[in-house]
Amino acid sequence: MKRLETERLVLRQWEPEDADFVLDLYSRWAVQRFIGNHPQVMRDRAEAEDRIRTWRSIGQQDMAHPIHGIWAVELKEPPTRATLAGTLLLKSIPASSGSLPLQPSGDTEIGWHFHPDHWGNGYATEAAAAVLAYALDSGLDKVVAVTAPANTASQRVCARIGMTHLGQTDKYYNALCELFEAKAPHQSKAPAKNQADDGGQHRRRPPA
Repeated sequence: MKRLETERLVLRQWEPEDADFVLDLYSRWAVQRFIGNHPQVMRDRAEAEDRIRTWRSIGQQDMAHPIHGIWAVELKEPPTRATLAGTLLLKSIPASSGSLPLQPSGDTEIGWHFHPDHWGNGYATEAAAAVLAYALDSGLDKVVAVTAPANTASQRVCARIGMTHLGQTDKYYNALCELFEAKAPHQSKAPAKNQADDGGQHRRRPPA
């Protein structure tokens, strides 16, 4: 998985020693409330360790696109102490179906989950813009994002990174979602919008 950097952030692979932060992040209802059809908070460190193992396998699975990944988002400042801020996801999105487990739709989704301590600083917009550009520059024709209808903060992030709102859809996750899409430059010439402060969580079902 490629390491990415922005002006203020480093996007890197999750490491086993990040488990305490993962537990802190996903044990918060404010973060989990828009994740999955039946949101549940993370309850123990073992679950966090298992989540990191799953994330580290993204991009190595037979059916995964080689640029898929789940990044740990780390602040560059202060330089003397690494500070994790959240998660940035680029992965296969499952199609809705009457049978479980849900199977890949063939589309790639982008998503993010940030710690409440780091909301309102533009970090989700900055990290998501970098990963979206990386995805489209690396050969993907399009990337989608889906959010819960009530998750207006993440919908604003989608707009700020240049994604187009296509209305509501139920084609993914067996759920009614707001659908956003970005296409590669040869597919679409839509201009990106300016970065601004953002919300910290996106409606995503983290791989489990």
